[in-house]
Amino acid sequence: METENQKNEFLHDTLKGLSSKPKYLSSKYFYDERGSKIFQDIMRMPEYYLTDCELEIFKTQQQKILNDFTNGPAGFDVLELGAGDGMKTKVLLKHFVNQNANFTYSPVDISGTVISQLIKDLKNEIPHLQVEGLKGDYFKMISSFKDKVSKRKIILFLGSNIGNFSLEDSVGFLIKLRKSMNKNDLLFIGFDLKKENSLILDAYNDAGGHTAAFNLNLLYRINTELDSNFDLDNFYHEEVYDADSGKAESFLISKVDQKVTIKKLNKTFSFAQGEKIFTEMSQKFDIRMVEELAEKSGFKIVRNYLDKRQYFMNSLWRLKL
Repeated sequence: METENQKNEFLHDTLKGLSSKPKYLSSKYFYDERGSKIFQDIMRMPEYYLTDCELEIFKTQQQKILNDFTNGPAGFDVLELGAGDGMKTKVLLKHFVNQNANFTYSPVDISGTVISQLIKDLKNEIPHLQVEGLKGDYFKMISSFKDKVSKRKIILFLGSNIGNFSLEDSVGFLIKLRKSMNKNDLLFIGFDLKKENSLILDAYNDAGGHTAAFNLNLLYRINTELDSNFDLDNFYHEEVYDADSGKAESFLISKVDQKVTIKKLNKTFSFAQGEKIFTEMSQKFDIRMVEELAEKSGFKIVRNYLDKRQYFMNSLWRLKL
């Protein structure tokens, strides 16, 4: 259940985005219950190589990852930001439990529904796992662990979530994350690497239309929660990729000249035929960019883990002291 503050924030951000030139909608609103289910479908698409690549890393390098996470007899706390259904993370959690690692797992998500389902699944699949779900803002939840200095904190930010930020905003996000960490804590973060243009475009513009549905769900959510009259059939999804910058960008494009009224804003918005609404960026990286990002954010790379095709990388960082 959304709080009143969250509802007001959605209202405010929608007004700001659709009043801008060019128009945009914030990607952080993709993940309502309906959107989260669509994203689970995306993760299972054959074109969406990211899931398979990160799973391969976890399955083939799980012991190396555990060795790097271990912090002596005191054990460690694992906090995962935006855990979703935990499909990939479960590979690591099962291995850690089987190796009798002394650790706890706390998935953090803004959605209480997502957390509740994940906790239920984990109790069935890994009954000996020490788990506690945390609903709320990432930084508030991480800060609540700051005083537990007896245990190392491992923060997981998996998938390509960091790619949803611009490079400048990534630095700001990571600096804020660093300030919530103690000197022995670690950050385990996923990066989608630069590769052939066609592979990237296919992953974000699949033939089955899952990614299009994911983007169009933003309009559906505005209709449902803000009492609007978007006709989803009057928009289509487009993906573009610039190999030099590594930016993959998603847009919803108006098929016709049209007007849309959002009653909770008491406002009508005009869309010209061909007009774009920017919805999401997915930054792709090379190793040098990752190194620069760590340096600017105040971190030092401990180890990089890559899949066999070198499409994806998980990187383990410690604080630069």
